[in-house]
Amino acid sequence: MTQNHNDLGLKIALFEPDIPQNTAAIIRTCACLGAKLEIIEPCGFLLDDKRLKRVVMDYMDEKEIKFYQSADIFFRENHKNRIILMTTKASISYAQFKFQKDDTILFGRESAGVPEKVHKTVDNRLKIPMENNKRSLNLASSVAIILAECLKQTKWI
Repeated sequence: MTQNHNDLGLKIALFEPDIPQNTAAIIRTCACLGAKLEIIEPCGFLLDDKRLKRVVMDYMDEKEIKFYQSADIFFRENHKNRIILMTTKASISYAQFKFQKDDTILFGRESAGVPEKVHKTVDNRLKIPMENNKRSLNLASSVAIILAECLKQTKWI
């Protein structure tokens, strides 16, 4: 049975992603689950990168992805929206948080997360709890975990 999640309203924002295969997997996940995708540039790859195309297959519609030329532009255009930063530096688990329909969930760059300036700009910072001494999950896996929680909370699954 298929469902239409188009009114999910949820947005996933990627801060300067640098691994094309992760971004491609996230594009597919967002397309399949009805979340909008926003990418804060610069990216560490070109959108015609063969590694991206191999994973994204026919799920990429650039008209459906909103691109921001910088973090400053992203925050200026989203100043009225609730932005939630997913970070290993947070103290609150995503499972203890009530997501809202129009949230923008921001994920940092695979190699470096987000700069301190972004941490200070965002009011809500959440983490995915992990075993001690583990650095981080794969970005695409993290996005899938959070989208699943949002869908659960909004009763889509």
